[in-house]
Amino acid sequence: MNRIRKKAGLLLLPALLLVTAVQAQRVTSMRINEVLVINEDNYVDDYGKRSGWIELFNTSAGTVNVGGCFLTDDRNNPKKYPIPKGDVLTRVSPRQHVLFWTDGVASRGTFHLNFVLDPAKENYIAFYDSDGKTLVDEIIVPAAQRPDISYGRKVDGKNEWVELTKVTPSTNNLTLDTNEKIDNFKINDSLGAGMTITAMAVVFLGLLVLYLIFKQVARLAITLGKVRAQKTGEETQASGDISGEVLAAISTALYELNEDVHDIERTVLTIQKVKRNYSPWSSKIYSLRENPRK
Repeated sequence: MNRIRKKAGLLLLPALLLVTAVQAQRVTSMRINEVLVINEDNYVDDYGKRSGWIELFNTSAGTVNVGGCFLTDDRNNPKKYPIPKGDVLTRVSPRQHVLFWTDGVASRGTFHLNFVLDPAKENYIAFYDSDGKTLVDEIIVPAAQRPDISYGRKVDGKNEWVELTKVTPSTNNLTLDTNEKIDNFKINDSLGAGMTITAMAVVFLGLLVLYLIFKQVARLAITLGKVRAQKTGEETQASGDISGEVLAAISTALYELNEDVHDIERTVLTIQKVKRNYSPWSSKIYSLRENPRK
């Protein structure tokens, strides 16, 4: 029974992983993220035209295909614009965006909707699943929207909606234009004295650490050198412990060996010159040609 249970568990594990992956890639993780109603001097489409747009955001960790889903501005018509299937660009990567143009000209392509947003009134926008019944997300954009100022989530995928003076189509709504650390330095250390002192302290501390390291290394090297010298002296002393009889025998042998090469004086170490037989045939002067005499 235990073996059967283990096998069943091993078979169920891949199934659970597959279900988890499918859940992560469901279109229910998509959110309406940002809307621009009046586009006077903002982003242009692939035709070079300016019109309003709707941005969707994938909040999941998996790729979501929005092909076959629906966008609408009519509560009574959830299937007003069916997003075409088969377009590779409808696959939205994790934590990424996709933009749809509200120009009312759906013939221009997948991302051009068949309705236009009205700046004079509230605009209802909804995103439905591929069954046309499951509402994924909806939003009411307030009336009297200003040109080139979008209405979107303060943080991508979160609930708080605000007016965004910095319009960010197809990118994060919240971006950092300043460096917090630099701003703090400007406020707390306008003259740069603290930065200078900190930098110099770091440099001197580094030099001090290097000095201590090198000093310890030098001491270790000296200690090792003394140990090696002591061992070498002991070995030399051990090799020099030769008896007098052996030294006398070596001296006698050297004396007898060198007796024939010394002069008559026995107490003077002078070496006789070695006589070499000279042959004129080996002289170079006889091997050179002489110039004929005139």
